[in-house]
Amino acid sequence: MASAIAGVGLGVSCSTIHSKAVSYSLSRSARCCIKMAVSVEEEKKNTTFTLQKSQEAFNVAKELMPGGVNSPVRAFKSVGGQPIVVDSVKGSYMWDIDGNKYIDYVGSWGPAIIGHADDKVLFALAETMKKGTSFGAPCLLENVLADMVISAVPSIEMVRFVNSGTEACMGVLRLARAYTGREKIIKFEGCYHGHADPFLVKAGSGVATLGLPDSPGVPRAATFGTLTAPFNDIAAVENLFKTHKGEIAAIILEPTVGNSGFIPPKSDFLNALRSITKENDALLIFDEVMTGFRLSYGGAQEYFGITPDLTTLGKIIGGGLPVGAYGGKREIMEMVAPAGPMYQAGTLSGNPLAMTAGIQTLKRLQEPGTYEYLNKITSELVQGILEAGKRTGHALCGGYISGMFGFFFTEGPVYNFEDAKKSDTAKFARFYRGMLEEGVYFAPSQYEAGFTSLAHSSGDIQQTIAAAEKVLRQI
Repeated sequence: MASAIAGVGLGVSCSTIHSKAVSYSLSRSARCCIKMAVSVEEEKKNTTFTLQKSQEAFNVAKELMPGGVNSPVRAFKSVGGQPIVVDSVKGSYMWDIDGNKYIDYVGSWGPAIIGHADDKVLFALAETMKKGTSFGAPCLLENVLADMVISAVPSIEMVRFVNSGTEACMGVLRLARAYTGREKIIKFEGCYHGHADPFLVKAGSGVATLGLPDSPGVPRAATFGTLTAPFNDIAAVENLFKTHKGEIAAIILEPTVGNSGFIPPKSDFLNALRSITKENDALLIFDEVMTGFRLSYGGAQEYFGITPDLTTLGKIIGGGLPVGAYGGKREIMEMVAPAGPMYQAGTLSGNPLAMTAGIQTLKRLQEPGTYEYLNKITSELVQGILEAGKRTGHALCGGYISGMFGFFFTEGPVYNFEDAKKSDTAKFARFYRGMLEEGVYFAPSQYEAGFTSLAHSSGDIQQTIAAAEKVLRQI
């Protein structure tokens, strides 16, 4: 089975298979086979919405991977129906293996801020690949991207590249504990900081999507030092510092939440956290894996004018390739090995492909008018959907900042995860499936933010609003 799958997966891409039946041996006991025909070029000509090939592919996948996916939300558990299997992306669009075309507001969960498969990024990657894909040794491209990140993000004086947002948050947590000599941290309910054990406490999107309170397999000892508070609740944070005086190493948060849906901070919230941490000799950590280079070029900290001690980044700084980073004040970052005693390492960290894609993406974001355009189209999108909700008699609330947005099927307002859970998720599921049929791809969960890109046109936005009103009238 392994050799047969390897031959398909590595030797032939979906886009080059034309009406061929691919057989997978799925069960050693039953020795059954499922045949999957993929004919993307033919399907792209079709005008009838169908997910037959996606269903066939997903049925195969469920025998090969847990739940048929490599990340839980992709399985469409909270919205029901058949997950789509993607064939290709370009600009603001996505095509599945049935040939359906979608306006994409997921953007690979945020990285595609300049649009999918940007020609300049692809060209630079092709040139870089001629030199190799991974060195496991220093390369000059690391210096270039590091300098760009340091120049852009107010809190970062030194940076360490890693391979994912989860890895960045793992590293920054260890660093905060090493620097302060304390073990306890405060995180906020509904904020997601990756799937490392200490963070899987009231962790938002992925867990909430599946209806799981936490994850089995996480030992109590791993979360003993994790304290939680509702987002936007300063009094709760103050009480935690009183109860655990001198024990808290840091507060970590998404400065604008993206993993309970889109939830911005109240006007005084971030300032109050900055004051509380300084008063208690604790560190303030902004998890800007989503918001970094998206709310503004300098991230949420530049947008809100609040400088944390440490920051995590990901997504956009890899331009669509796997990447993460953590950085902050020089005196703190010099605790990291080999400069200091706190150990953290990674074979593929700073690999030339991710660095190249990140450099090209950030260059594009430096061009004049970038964030003004993102703000304009996202405003039109959100206001258009909310107004369509009013015209069709649905309770809807939502918001946006720059190229990040969200909406809930509730009157609102939504200030935290408990508020978000008041949303009518069954109605969202119906809306979601209707929008798929209309050629619009949102995140398959009520508890996820959405993302626009520089590739989205006014026509895309108007088409989306018209589709939303049509679907809202039907559900």
